[in-house]
Amino acid sequence: MKPYIHLNSAMTADGKIATNNSSLQISSKDDLIRVHKLRCKYDGIMVGINTVLIDDPKLTIHKIDAKKEDNPTRIIIDSKARTPLNARVLNDDADSVIVVSKKAPEDRVDKLKNMCNVIVAGEDQIDLPLAMSKLYDMGILSILLEGGSTLNFSMLKDKLVDKLSVCIGSKILGGFDSKTLVDGEGFNPSECINLKIENIEKIDDDILVEYRVIYEN
Repeated sequence: MKPYIHLNSAMTADGKIATNNSSLQISSKDDLIRVHKLRCKYDGIMVGINTVLIDDPKLTIHKIDAKKEDNPTRIIIDSKARTPLNARVLNDDADSVIVVSKKAPEDRVDKLKNMCNVIVAGEDQIDLPLAMSKLYDMGILSILLEGGSTLNFSMLKDKLVDKLSVCIGSKILGGFDSKTLVDGEGFNPSECINLKIENIEKIDDDILVEYRVIYEN
């Protein structure tokens, strides 16, 4: 068993979600409000370690009125336990879970255990299906994935994403090194992930597209 996983992201009209070394505000204020309303609906919110290191996000509900108990559990995919001990995802605004591999340094893992829950899934790298199974067993039955391009690819590759929503901002970024919605090693042309459009909505000058993810058996 695994949680229901909804990948939500914003990208420019040319498919970029960030520069190589910094985040980028892409969508409008109204879309940010939509995202924070969405966070209220999920048990967990998940990102990769690069997002934590570059953006130091709160991963809480703060663009709308909400109580502390409304915050989803923050989940960090961090194979080597590199999450800084002063990272905002480790504050007491919400519960946090760090997912590490068996290769993570023991001293780093011990320090993180003093601040949050730590689960081990995988040998050298994170075994994402195993991690999702362990999160499900912890009572996290739904996850909003706000990952970077690498984590997005890995989750799709392992057929773990159920829904995808993308807010397409009216901007062009360009750049050979800019991050796209999904990077990684990519898929063979004959093995592309198929999507079925469920909804299209205009938000200010942006377009929100919601898809159901379809995997071939």
